[in-house]
Amino acid sequence: MAKQIYIPRRLERVILEAAKYFSVISVTGPRQSGKSTMLKHLFPELPKYSTKDLHVRAFAEQDPVAFLNQHKGGMLIDEVQKVPVLLDYIQGIVDDNPARRFVLTGSSNLELLQRMAESLPGRAGVYELLPMSFEETLEQNSEKDTNQLLFDGLYPAICAGRNVAHLFYPAYVKTYLEKDVRDLLRIKDLMQFLKFMKLCAARVGSLFNASEVGMEVGVDSKTVSHWLSVLQASYLVTLLPPYYENISKRVVKTPKLYFNDPGLACYLLDIESPRQLALDKMRGAIFENMVVMECLKHRFNQGREGNVFFYRDSNGQEVDILVKEQGQLTAIEVKSSMTYQAGFARTLKLLPQWTSTPITRRAVVYCGDFENTAGDIFLLRYDHLEQLFD
Repeated sequence: MAKQIYIPRRLERVILEAAKYFSVISVTGPRQSGKSTMLKHLFPELPKYSTKDLHVRAFAEQDPVAFLNQHKGGMLIDEVQKVPVLLDYIQGIVDDNPARRFVLTGSSNLELLQRMAESLPGRAGVYELLPMSFEETLEQNSEKDTNQLLFDGLYPAICAGRNVAHLFYPAYVKTYLEKDVRDLLRIKDLMQFLKFMKLCAARVGSLFNASEVGMEVGVDSKTVSHWLSVLQASYLVTLLPPYYENISKRVVKTPKLYFNDPGLACYLLDIESPRQLALDKMRGAIFENMVVMECLKHRFNQGREGNVFFYRDSNGQEVDILVKEQGQLTAIEVKSSMTYQAGFARTLKLLPQWTSTPITRRAVVYCGDFENTAGDIFLLRYDHLEQLFD
């Protein structure tokens, strides 16, 4: 058994600040992203209850008042969306006694956020925790090459050495299908849904066409859209929206699809080793996927909304990533090559002609070691991405 280590998370600072003002703290994110571990570390004085435990869930459902009043100081409740009625009673408790603290986690964004908006408006600090970022895992991943990093992914169990990719992801997907998918969709043919997930992985970094996917899976486009919303609500995929200032402009309005972790995408693509990944046609798309998610983690770890986009017009001109902060854009072109070529920056040079939004920084992010931050367009190695947001 690997030694248990705790890797600090960037979101900790934001949560501790929010805890000064909110009686309720809620952290959502995918299964195994480290929500409970982080919150137990931040609030060790709170007793923890998980609604995944059937006895705990039964008690909470049958007598929510008694369950919530077990401890005067409050409690940490894991997977609270499984007993949503608790949120209604928490509202009354913190209204009467703001000193009580309830720290909640959930792995289903759709269920939890809808209920919290109804039950705890203005009373809760709500945050999202994705798998780990480059910056959080510099020490753990310092010896890995790019292909190993992409294959392993950034789930805490793998980064901390408690599990390995070839064992972690099959168990992860099996648990997701048998628990979350059955609960959320109540479908009988889980293999059909798994095929859908694999087809989504094959479209990483591409515009998502529900009709096209539906034809391959054997369902209609409405079903595909519904299934996709479940993957989003479960924090397995992200739909990256296109950036446009004027709805009438000739820009693409269809979002791109990315997985929230590159290791999960590799598993669904039947990639079984870093060596296989190095030769796979999807390697560039998976690398882009990782950089896109790092930009989203940067925003989420500040307690902010995503505000990450891409640009593409009807002529096929494209910029991979636009991050909007304080009314200004950081523009990023992603290349999986280790060798820089002048053409990499072509669309970044043209971008000021396509948008009136101020552009503070432009950068090519790639796999090479040579870096340059002296000119108008930065050249950065991918694991130094945070330099763009200093």
